Amino acid sequence: MRVLHVITGLASGGAEHQLRLLLRRLSHDCEVVTLSNPGTVAAAIRADGTTVHELAMTGNRDLSAVGKLRHLMRDGCFDVVHTHLYRACVYGRVAARLAGVRHIVATEHSLGDGIIEGRRISTGVRALYLASERLGEVTIAVSEQVAERLRHWGVPGARIDVISNGIDAAEFRYDPALRRSTRARLHIAADAVVVGGVGRLEPGKRFDLLVTALRRLPNVTLLLVGEGSARSALEQLAVDQGVRDRVLFAGPVGHARGMLCAMDVFASPSRQETFGLAVLEALACGLPVLYGACPALDEINTTPLAPATTAGARRLSEESEALPRALHAELVSRSERGGARLPVPPVVGSHDINAVADSVGRLYERLAGRPLGVRMGHHHHLENKGLRG
Repeated sequence: MRVLHVITGLASGGAEHQLRLLLRRLSHDCEVVTLSNPGTVAAAIRADGTTVHELAMTGNRDLSAVGKLRHLMRDGCFDVVHTHLYRACVYGRVAARLAGVRHIVATEHSLGDGIIEGRRISTGVRALYLASERLGEVTIAVSEQVAERLRHWGVPGARIDVISNGIDAAEFRYDPALRRSTRARLHIAADAVVVGGVGRLEPGKRFDLLVTALRRLPNVTLLLVGEGSARSALEQLAVDQGVRDRVLFAGPVGHARGMLCAMDVFASPSRQETFGLAVLEALACGLPVLYGACPALDEINTTPLAPATTAGARRLSEESEALPRALHAELVSRSERGGARLPVPPVVGSHDINAVADSVGRLYERLAGRPLGVRMGHHHHLENKGLRG
C-alpha cells in the first residue's frame, strides 16, 4: 500500500518527530511531503531512507500548493493520504480529493482549548478546518481530550479514532557520558544544577514562569530548548529579573536526548497540551517532572494505579507560588538521593511507538479493506526503501 504523509513543516516539534518515529515502523510504502520549512527532522527522515518532497509553500494563502500536491499524489499513485497539522490538513485533504485518492486520513496533534498549534482559533479557522475535515474519512485524535474537542466542534464520533502518540523509550535513556558532552558543549559546569524545559517558545508554553521562578532558586541554571516567537520577550524578562546569566537558550535540536541528559529537573508549565510528549520523554530519561497539563498522564491519573504508573511526575496546582515551591522541593529531593536519576515509570512503556504504528497500520488496512500483512522489521523496511532508489 502506498501512503503519502503531508505535513506543514519538518524543522522540529512534537508532531514532526512523531511522524519520523511512525515512518520507521510502518510496513507500508511511505513518502512524505512538507509544505514548507524543511529542517532537522526532514534530514533525519531522509537518513532513514524515506523520500521527502519539499513544496516550498510561500504562505497560508499560496493556493498553488493545491495543484502541486494534486500532481504529486496522482503521479505517485498513492492509496492513502495522511495529513498532519492544520495547514497540511486543509490543503492536503482538498488536493487528495481532487487527485482521486481513495482514502484520506488526518492526525489532529494540536487542538487545544481555543488554541490550535499555539494560536488562537478564529471563526474562519474553525470553519475551514471543519469543511476540509468532511473531505476525509478518519481523523486520528492523539488523546481522549482531543477527541472530545473534535466532537464538540461537530466532527461525528464515528469519524474519530483515538490513537495516542508514542515514544521509543530507548531513544531517551539516560547516558552520563552524553550528559557530560552536552554540558561541555553548552558551557554548563559539571556540578551545576539545571532545570530545563523543551518546546516551542510561544506564550502558551508559559516558560516565563520558569524564568521568574529562577529568582527564588539561587545557583540554578535554566535550560530552554526550542525556538519561537516569545524568545525575545523571554530574554528581556530574564534581564528584568536579573537572571539573564543563568538562562541558556539552546535553540531547536534534532533530538532532545542530550539536552534531557544535561538536566536535573524537567518542567512543563503549559496548561494547553494535547498530549504531553515532552513530559514522557523526560520521564524516559529518568528526570523528575513538574507539569501543568499532560493528557498522556491525566487520562491515567483517574485510575487507582496512577501513583505507581506515573511515579516521578507531579502536576502543578494553579496557585502562583506552585512552580517555584515545587522546583525547590524537587531539587532538595535530588540532593537527598545524591543526584541519582529516577526509575522510568510504567506510563512510558504504555505509550510504546511500536504499538502506535501497529494501530495506524491497522487503520489503513481497515479503510482499504485488505488484511494486515506481516509487519517487517525496521532494518528490512529501510533496505527495501533503499532498493527503490
